[in-house]
Amino acid sequence: MTRGEIKGGVCGFVTVVKAEKAETGKINLKITSACPNIKKVAEELTEIDPMEEIFKRAASTKVYEIMSKHSPHPSCIVGSGILKTIEVEAGLALPQDAHIKIEK
Repeated sequence: MTRGEIKGGVCGFVTVVKAEKAETGKINLKITSACPNIKKVAEELTEIDPMEEIFKRAASTKVYEIMSKHSPHPSCIVGSGILKTIEVEAGLALPQDAHIKIEK
């Protein structure tokens, strides 16, 4: 099982993604968040085929299709965090933190 924790930023919401590879090769997802938009994403995004998802352009992925449907914020980093968690659980990436640092 792979666990990803995504801190959205100024919204203050934290999203936790738990990904577990099934015998079929698909990834089962359990996404929890206090964000009402991400809660809707979590209801719809429960299983994904990593081989179909990871090698597409971002706009063509099921993750971003569902994020676009439920999140009014295109800069929300949760979609990227979900994809990174899927990659690690599928063995397509190493577990490594990623960060966005914003300064003004």
